[in-house]
Amino acid sequence: MAPRLATRLSALLLSLLAGAAAASPAQRLAEAVRIPTISYQDRELIDYSQFAHFNQFLRDNYPLVFDALEVETVNGFSLLLRWPGSDPALAPVLFTAHTDVVPVEPGTEGDWQHPPFAGVVADGRIYGRGTLDDKVGVLSLLEAAQQLLAEGFEPRRGIVFAFGHDEEISGHDGASALAARMRELGLHFSWMVDEGGMLVSDNPLLAGQTMAMINIAEKGYLTLILTATGEGGHSSNPPQVSTIGRLSNALARIEANPFPPRLVVPVAAMFETLAPHVGQPEQLIFENLWLTDWLVARNMAGNRATMPFVRTTTALTMFNAGVKENVVPQRAEARVNFRLLPGDEPEDVVSYIEDVVDDPLVEVSYEQWDNRPGVASIDGPGFAVISEAIAAVYPQAVVVPSLLTATTDTRHYVDLADDQYRFHGVELATSQATSIHGTDEYVGVRSYENAIAIARAMIAGAAAP
Repeated sequence: MAPRLATRLSALLLSLLAGAAAASPAQRLAEAVRIPTISYQDRELIDYSQFAHFNQFLRDNYPLVFDALEVETVNGFSLLLRWPGSDPALAPVLFTAHTDVVPVEPGTEGDWQHPPFAGVVADGRIYGRGTLDDKVGVLSLLEAAQQLLAEGFEPRRGIVFAFGHDEEISGHDGASALAARMRELGLHFSWMVDEGGMLVSDNPLLAGQTMAMINIAEKGYLTLILTATGEGGHSSNPPQVSTIGRLSNALARIEANPFPPRLVVPVAAMFETLAPHVGQPEQLIFENLWLTDWLVARNMAGNRATMPFVRTTTALTMFNAGVKENVVPQRAEARVNFRLLPGDEPEDVVSYIEDVVDDPLVEVSYEQWDNRPGVASIDGPGFAVISEAIAAVYPQAVVVPSLLTATTDTRHYVDLADDQYRFHGVELATSQATSIHGTDEYVGVRSYENAIAIARAMIAGAAAP
């Protein structure tokens, strides 16, 4: 018996004796949810001992993975796992996910069917924060790798897993440090897969069929800081226009003047792929987007669920002013968050907003994220491998390229991979998507089991020459 295989079998035996293998994948995901790896915007509030606990949980539950792969802990809590291929001439493939989750909004805990960090398995579902974003991604990859290792699978092309610990607060300590370490190791990837894409079970255009959305691009991230300054003083003798009033007027104008809708390449590609699978008049419209793109964009802009696909979105998120109820503040500040369509640049947004506000007493400054990913190829090997993995588990699904309307850690890996995709194979209804970062987050047990099967097929497909 080969020494490496003997070591793997020994590790598996130990896990069996410890009872880890007796748990189901759903139970392991539920246990992972019970470890509150919460990223707070105020980093002083983060309990990093929970992240250490979570990493130990992974080591205990996936012993073959952590024994057979080359494992590094990066910047304290992020994990880099390298599975060398037998042919070093082949560029490896990168799979990423993140171990942190967002907080639960105070006061909403009672709105959950089950406490958000209780990790309850009931009614064919796994409930809790992280079941969709993104412990499901971390564990589905590790479940798949554990299965393949137990069967003696050895990749010809190298596979790398990178699990950042602060994606929800920009990834500067996690994915950024992981990327820096991979550069030190001289790694460059043929393609990569991050979180984002999913299977949608109830798309109204595909009655009775599931749509699998492989995100080939994501929106950019930009926050504008608007500051109004002016006279303050005692509330008994207020100025004619207060800083709060001036800034409120500016924000009202911004909200009343959204960016015009338009159809970008990833979304157009989605409709062109859907065209053969839909009825009329949709098929005619989708086959002739050169003429009908404005109509599609306008209709999508009128629906909150589809609007982000066709518009650089504007979200008023923070307003700060005043220190006391009888003091007129001399300064008021607000933050407006934008998610940019491919092709829209931060400078364009700033110019547009300055024109809309049209007030020299309102200063506009901005913070932006760097290394915005481009649009990945739908003809590349990565898209083909992901598509084949989906078809192996959901043979009737319609696979389409698409746009992720949020952002991911992908931006930290832009220079490391030729193509960047986003897909973790969870199936859900459109209404369920609102629980991501919201209330009652859950994943179906069957959906999770299928996500593991897709992850297994993606790894095996990526590992082939």
